[in-house]
Amino acid sequence: MNFSQPFKLSGLLGRFSPDGKCLASCVQYRLVIRDVDTLQILQLYTCLDQIQYIEWSSDSLFVLCAMYKRGIVQVWSLEQPDWHCKIDEGSVGLVASCWSPDGRHILNTTEFHLRITVWSLCTKSVSYIKYPKACQQGIAFTKDGRYMALAERRDCKDFISLFVCSDWQLLRHFDTETQDLFGIEWAPNGCVLAVWDSCLEYKILLYSLDGRLLSTYRAYEWSLGIKSIAWSPSSQFLAIGSYDEKVRILNHVTWKKITEFEHPAIVTNPKTIVYKEVEKSPSVETERLSFPPRALTSSLFSTPSKYDISEVPVSLQCVKPVADKANPKIGIGMLAFSPDNCFLATKNDNIPNAVWIWDIQKLKLSVVLEQLGAIQSFQWDPCQPRLAVCTGNSKVYLWSPAGCVSVQVPMEGDFQILSLCWHSSGDSLALLSKDNFCVCYLEREEA
Repeated sequence: MNFSQPFKLSGLLGRFSPDGKCLASCVQYRLVIRDVDTLQILQLYTCLDQIQYIEWSSDSLFVLCAMYKRGIVQVWSLEQPDWHCKIDEGSVGLVASCWSPDGRHILNTTEFHLRITVWSLCTKSVSYIKYPKACQQGIAFTKDGRYMALAERRDCKDFISLFVCSDWQLLRHFDTETQDLFGIEWAPNGCVLAVWDSCLEYKILLYSLDGRLLSTYRAYEWSLGIKSIAWSPSSQFLAIGSYDEKVRILNHVTWKKITEFEHPAIVTNPKTIVYKEVEKSPSVETERLSFPPRALTSSLFSTPSKYDISEVPVSLQCVKPVADKANPKIGIGMLAFSPDNCFLATKNDNIPNAVWIWDIQKLKLSVVLEQLGAIQSFQWDPCQPRLAVCTGNSKVYLWSPAGCVSVQVPMEGDFQILSLCWHSSGDSLALLSKDNFCVCYLEREEA
């Protein structure tokens, strides 16, 4: 495993291009495009203000930079560095911006969700979509890029509009049986749209492409409901994480629950492997260095750690949620399936230091990773069942069915990893901190 030198970064804005050849990162108002293999700068673009969001086009030829405070989006071309595009939403403002699947249209959501403006880079035409709903996840594209679903709110009711992305024609429009729609997400095969209600009501609805309601699922009433959802890559399973600290798995045939996974504070099953992160005692050579060189102070003196296998029963560290605050730290806040559909990784927000890994084939808990710090982010390798985890320190953690490893990033100064993203090949990993990022290169056989 090798690490690059650190590079400056702002706002955790570092993204690999879809084709895997480039890495985009932001430093205040500058967009830096690097070659993935050499990390040499290929292009440097200067925006009009501090960049708050970036996104690659699907063909990796353009990068969108959004400056929400100014209501401006700038688009840069990798093939023609002199070409540039500026979209100014003016007095209506800007709260969100994204690419369409064809990489030639940009969808801007104005302040107060008054409308969505669709800008064409090819024809410079502009079209408007009215009544977008102000919710966390209101736009969803099918994986093949053919259709877009949009959550709408009009006359105090929730609706879904389905558009054909090639010409933005309305395909279907139907109302949903939600009190306050919170999010929508397509199954990876593009056949089913999941629509779920706000946390005040446990309800998830499944619609077909022609707008038919296939099924409604409610686990309970009169309590905080759904917090997160995840489709399996095969579209066979829908995992629903809720505030009652359980994950429920629905199957794609009957849309009924096939099992539920609990996240108790005490792990009792002897067949579950619990990897506990423990600090290693510093080596004698390190202790003898009375005045270590500055470059060594971070990598040598941030305490190294390793994993021990704990004997069950194991008590995990719980945090009591604050009852009188919104969005309490309780329930399943993070969910992700492995690319081969074999594993599901989850995080229970009131047990913040643990990652739970479930075996989907056997429908049981396989592994618990108990970390010393709170889980900031985890993400699966896109090519194999290998999970990368970060906890806000200078280490990256990797789990695979073969075992678990803690790796210290050899970095000078304070490097607290808050987010990470895999390269599409699974051979490298971008580690992002508040002010810097580096790239971790892995061998195919590792961990």
